[in-house]
Amino acid sequence: MAEHTAEIRWTATAHPDQPDTFSRDHIVRLENGHELLNSSAPAYFGNPAAANPETLLLAALASCHMLTFLAIVSKRGYSVADYSDRAVGILGKNAEGRMAVTHCTLNPVVGFSGGMQPDAAELRKFHESAHRNCFIANTLSCVVEITG
Repeated sequence: MAEHTAEIRWTATAHPDQPDTFSRDHIVRLENGHELLNSSAPAYFGNPAAANPETLLLAALASCHMLTFLAIVSKRGYSVADYSDRAVGILGKNAEGRMAVTHCTLNPVVGFSGGMQPDAAELRKFHESAHRNCFIANTLSCVVEITG
């Protein structure tokens, strides 16, 4: 087992465009000391120049899937030259009527190098295995779809 930490720090300030409410900007400090400006999504009075929790959730899911995928194909002798993804998340109401990320779609595009090239069926199996073994995907209750 492993423990991971993240810290957030928010200080009360007025919203720059909505004086009757508060700024959503805050600092996220990751366990390695890296800091990033975070806010709510712009639709919720957030700063469009900052990251937001929904986007960070998608980034965590896509990153975890990619890293798991890379480990799986590497163990099978494949060499990945490049990997890209454009994750999409849908915010809506869940079965209990609460706002939630209800659906995520990963759209990975993988380029292989070397003599071994998986066919479409093998590639699909690699992604299915990566999804089954991804820590973040195993944590989420929403549907996670993988295209490609």
